[in-house]
Amino acid sequence: MDAQTRERGPSAERPQRTTEAPSTPPDPKSENRQPAQAPSLRDRLRAHWLLATGGAIVLIAALIGGLLYWLDARHYESTDDAFVAARSFSVASKVGGYVTDIPVTDNQHVSAGDLLAKIDERDYRIAIDQANAQVASAKANIANVEAQIESQKEQIKQTQAQLEQAQAQLQFSQEEFKRAEELVEKGAGTVQRQQQTRSDLQAQQANTERAKTAVTSAQLGIKTLQAQLEGAEAQLEQSQAQLDQAKLNLQYTHVVAAQSGRVVKLSGAKGTFVTAGQSLMMFVPDEVWIVANYKETQLGDMRPGQPVEIRIDAYPGRKLTGHVDSVQPGSGTAFSLLPAENATGNYVKVVQRVPVKIVVDNWPAGLPVGPGMSVVPWTRVR
Repeated sequence: MDAQTRERGPSAERPQRTTEAPSTPPDPKSENRQPAQAPSLRDRLRAHWLLATGGAIVLIAALIGGLLYWLDARHYESTDDAFVAARSFSVASKVGGYVTDIPVTDNQHVSAGDLLAKIDERDYRIAIDQANAQVASAKANIANVEAQIESQKEQIKQTQAQLEQAQAQLQFSQEEFKRAEELVEKGAGTVQRQQQTRSDLQAQQANTERAKTAVTSAQLGIKTLQAQLEGAEAQLEQSQAQLDQAKLNLQYTHVVAAQSGRVVKLSGAKGTFVTAGQSLMMFVPDEVWIVANYKETQLGDMRPGQPVEIRIDAYPGRKLTGHVDSVQPGSGTAFSLLPAENATGNYVKVVQRVPVKIVVDNWPAGLPVGPGMSVVPWTRVR
């Protein structure tokens, strides 16, 4: 044994042990196996071709519908700030008195001429009787003055006849006096005769003046009677006017509907006392329209006569048709009770709203639509 061998010792001559695990025989299938991959979109579509086809059809239909809607909707202008409007007003009595009948009730539809309320008419019938009496008295006064005028005319004729007679006698006295003077100048007449004829002439002259005065007085008397006649006729006209007013007041005791519509907020009741002008009820006429407050930026192409489609919020399934009647020449704030004052240093520009009146072509029969109800109008402007 050499030196090296002796230095290693007996352990160097021992064989070394290995700790490797026994190898298993190779699997021929594992050599050909590859890692699993996710299926592609094409594979999924092939696997679910029916669902993919349906989804594609729905998508295409949605795109076409959206395109058609956009092509059609861009021709319209719409607003949510739109309401039904009407010229509702208060119904009041023209005369005062106790209410004897209210033949209507709340929300009742009435036609033009229907009775809404009745006022006690006894006082007004008495006023008519008084006015009739005044008219009769004025007519009698006129007849009396006319009779006096006729009598005065006859008196004028009589005085004129007396004046003519006095003038004839005056002329005869003048001729007698002239003949008496001529006879005295010729020496054939007496002075006594001349004096007598002069006296007769002076008497006839006085008688003639008295007849003229009587005629003038009679003529002035008829003028006075004619003035009295004019006053009596004026009194008759006044009495007739009072009679007409009394008849009108009697008619005013029957409060009737001036037009067809609905009764709302009925406040009058049978037995209550009302004064002239006191409200008995509110009245909403059948003539209603729509006020749509469009933005001022939506009015560029809006003109009267353009067609409008209307949807009422209370009746979502109903669609009405109408047309633009007019566009208010100014924004809504310009005609408010306290218009905005923009001439300030802190002005902020705000898009204004302009009221547009829309008239419905045909309201459906029996559809309860009143002022203040919300609608959505679609106005075709292009």
